[in-house]
Amino acid sequence: QVQLVESGGGLVQAGDSLRLSCATSGRTFSSYAMGWFRQAPGKEREFVAAISGSGGSTYYSDSVKGRFTISRDNAKNTVYLQMNSLKPEDTAVYSCAGRRTPYSSTVYSVAGVYDYWGQGTQVTVSS
Repeated sequence: QVQLVESGGGLVQAGDSLRLSCATSGRTFSSYAMGWFRQAPGKEREFVAAISGSGGSTYYSDSVKGRFTISRDNAKNTVYLQMNSLKPEDTAVYSCAGRRTPYSSTVYSVAGVYDYWGQGTQVTVSS
């Protein structure tokens, strides 16, 4: 069983930056493709960013492309989401997700294919 624990959320002003972290358990972190998703009140869960197990491939939603950066440190079993130029519409609960895969360069943007999820961390951006 893989456990995912997010941290780094908080209340910031528009234009500020935050870095979210997702620490994972397990010994084969590089075998997991990872993703970040978010859900705002009254809205469906939304894909934000994904990274392959090797870290060599990334993919972003159009709404965050150019502002957010996903990265991972396989030695620390941690995936990050650097969020710059935050907007009020970025306000949501952000969750990380993991999927074990033999394909080290594959990224996944569909929530349903992920096997493991964190509990989420709240990000609130005030105008």
